[in-house]
Amino acid sequence: MMIRPAELAAIKKGEIDLAFRRWDRPRVKVGTRMRTAVGVVEVTDVQQVTLSSLRAEDARRAGASSLSALKEGLSAKADRPVFRVQLRYAGADPREALREKVPDEAEIGEILAWLDRLDAASKHGPWTRATLAIIDRSPEVRAPELAAELGRETLEWKADVRKLKEKGLTESLAIGYRLSPRGEAVLDHGGPRRERAPRPTGTPLPRTIGAPATRALRAQGVTTLEQVGQWSLEDLRALHGVGPVAIQRLEEALAERGHGIPHRTR
Repeated sequence: MMIRPAELAAIKKGEIDLAFRRWDRPRVKVGTRMRTAVGVVEVTDVQQVTLSSLRAEDARRAGASSLSALKEGLSAKADRPVFRVQLRYAGADPREALREKVPDEAEIGEILAWLDRLDAASKHGPWTRATLAIIDRSPEVRAPELAAELGRETLEWKADVRKLKEKGLTESLAIGYRLSPRGEAVLDHGGPRRERAPRPTGTPLPRTIGAPATRALRAQGVTTLEQVGQWSLEDLRALHGVGPVAIQRLEEALAERGHGIPHRTR
């Protein structure tokens, strides 16, 4: 179930708790827990409804500007029934804590055996170590570029990377990936620890701001929320690629930490 970044942010804040979809059949069920850019979102109810039964309160809870706007958004695929999906924010992604947990010798052995099974089952041949190595060597590089270097199709390779992410070995960034401390320990096992640049300190930029805004901020040397807080709102708005939605996401992320974006003093 795809949910737009703006809706995810609103679900986390408790401002949205409904979604409406045109499906041929229910694509989620009660208890489904989706790991998203803002954390875990849980499905608490799924019902098939008629378009005529929708009310203004449904539109408000779904984040639509009006009942008419909600119905307009459901005008496509009109031959399919409408499903009302109730949602709630269920907390941080548990993989965040797992990424920081460096495995002991026994657990590394289990992870390596799991990687071997992935390699053996792959129609592409062994891929796990090469994927860990290229992410380690090229953090924050776009997936299509990494996949091309490995001679892989982007979508298939990204699906494989998600398997590594499930074990806490990698983490997705606004652009590209990087190895977690857990992934570094697994990749280094059996040999000398690789030389790496120090891991960035501070709170990473929210993935929900989008790639254009991330690139624009990086070009200015801004890679953390703490650095964003040192910029004025006017200067951020002047950056090409940092639009109103990105500004809103940055403000929300800073507000969660008790900070804001200052206005330029005259």
